[in-house]
Amino acid sequence: MVALLSVLFIDKMRLERDFVKSLYVTLLRGEPIDWVCWCCVSLCKLNIAYEFIDNSCVTEAMEKTAKTGSRTKVAVNAWFEKAVKTGSGQYTRQLIEALGAVAPEFELELVAPASHQQGNLAKVAFEQVTFPRAAKRMNADLAFVPYWAPPLYCPVPVITTIHDVIPLLLPAYRGGPQHRAYAALVRAGAANASAILTDSENSKQDIVRLLPVPESRITVVPLAARPEYTPAIPQADMDRIYERYTLPERYMLYLGNFDARKNIETLLQVMVWCGESVGAEFPLVINGTPDTPVWTSGGESVALQHMIDTLDVADVVRPIGRVAEEDKPALYAGARVFLFPSLYEGFGLPALEAMACGTPVIGSNASSIPEVVGNAGILVEPNDARRMAGAVIALCDEDDYHARMRQRSLLRAAQFSWQRTALETAAVFRKLRIMKYEMRNEK
Repeated sequence: MVALLSVLFIDKMRLERDFVKSLYVTLLRGEPIDWVCWCCVSLCKLNIAYEFIDNSCVTEAMEKTAKTGSRTKVAVNAWFEKAVKTGSGQYTRQLIEALGAVAPEFELELVAPASHQQGNLAKVAFEQVTFPRAAKRMNADLAFVPYWAPPLYCPVPVITTIHDVIPLLLPAYRGGPQHRAYAALVRAGAANASAILTDSENSKQDIVRLLPVPESRITVVPLAARPEYTPAIPQADMDRIYERYTLPERYMLYLGNFDARKNIETLLQVMVWCGESVGAEFPLVINGTPDTPVWTSGGESVALQHMIDTLDVADVVRPIGRVAEEDKPALYAGARVFLFPSLYEGFGLPALEAMACGTPVIGSNASSIPEVVGNAGILVEPNDARRMAGAVIALCDEDDYHARMRQRSLLRAAQFSWQRTALETAAVFRKLRIMKYEMRNEK
């Protein structure tokens, strides 16, 4: 079986129909099936080639589990687990849920802070003292920190996720003395991590360049949009968001933050170039209020409405206020295009969310965005508002072209899933567990 699976993975998962059928029958009957076979079925359904799995490691891990009857215990830093409105909180929740479904060999134990542990100092104490002590106390095999805060010392191997290294890379994000001290702390902690996960190849190269970590310890594991990001939004939900946000019948969309790297100046300049042609029929809907502070590339803070008025695009730009998380899928699905001129992203999840809803992306070709969008969107230099405007006009005016880009977007988005993220994460866990097991045997 192992030899057969090795050939199948090398051959880009081209499984014979009878083999797939037999595996499905086994699953339907509820009979035992080994983890690799299950992966083959799932990944073939998505038509994705997964070359990350080391079959010998998988087999060895399964043999050990079978002999000992034990599961691999993983202590998970759950500081952000309840902070569902944060990126780290959503990542933690989605990944933990997906790991439980695809990798039951791992027993995930969440280590959450006490209710009284709040504030920056309490957070550092939890990350550096409470969490590693808890991992030791529960006899964990591995410790997982799903954001960039690995402890300087931990008695078990540590895996940490570094989504990006923006505080080290971009001067505007370095903050004051406390922020810089924390960045130095987690930078040192990363050097002691046994493995690092990151969202994109671009972020991996930034980590190699800016952190004292060998490239061999870093694994790229892309993120995914949540299942609710889909073009199949119930009509009742569409009607609700149109009423709640007083949306025009047709619109372009931007959803995101307003810090300097989001490049809001260029976003609004796009409307300077295309507003006269398509702005009346497709105004730009943007989250935020008129007094939302927008940080410019020069480090200044300007009220959103002031920037809109200065560029004379008030008639084609509509701020709609703060957007509820549950309303985002419907907003994406109703938009003609999604504008994303960001200067830097660790991954670029908003672009993927838009594509998952069938909305073509027009944005920048900077940092990791091309890895996410591929050929499913139109990407240009991040400050080239004129070319972005040309792409907007084409997608708004030409229905056939828009339909083709919509299909490309959906196909591209289908290549990312939390199942895939969990499977690739589990592969890293598994390799570390085997390394630890081998080191014990050597002693």
